[in-house]
Amino acid sequence: GATTCQIYMRRFKDGDTITVEPWRSAGFPVIRDLMVDRGAYDKIMQAGGYVSINTGGIPDANAIPIAKPIADEAMDAAACIGCGACVAACKNGSAMLFVSAKVSQLALLPQGKVEAARRAKAMLSKMDELGFGNCTNTRACEAECPKLVSISNIARLNREFIAAKLKD
Repeated sequence: GATTCQIYMRRFKDGDTITVEPWRSAGFPVIRDLMVDRGAYDKIMQAGGYVSINTGGIPDANAIPIAKPIADEAMDAAACIGCGACVAACKNGSAMLFVSAKVSQLALLPQGKVEAARRAKAMLSKMDELGFGNCTNTRACEAECPKLVSISNIARLNREFIAAKLKD
């Protein structure tokens, strides 16, 4: 679980030329030099990356049983740190891996199911509005993710989105 720069920077020798360029996604506009504004991730999260229902106080750990495989999937999706390596690696500058990880971590758990349809539509709409590209399933995002977030989350996001659109 290491990023591209962590892996490949070790292979350069003294005197080698390194070309560094900003991310190619319109969703991360260049501020200056090699600085980009990653505030788009915050806007995507504000569009639906939360549970807005009153969940009450601290429940008993066994009050809502969640199967271990589902809990593991939710935790794997929640591992996303929002670093942007997926967007930087994607030839389309897509944020689908990030968005799908955030949608999946909530859609898998009972507390997040109530708003699952609205969340998927809102977060994808915001991603498109901010200028991120579309996913073409080249898996470059998955290969570069330092937290090993799987593109199976993208498939789950697509299922959530299609189900939400069919309900409309």
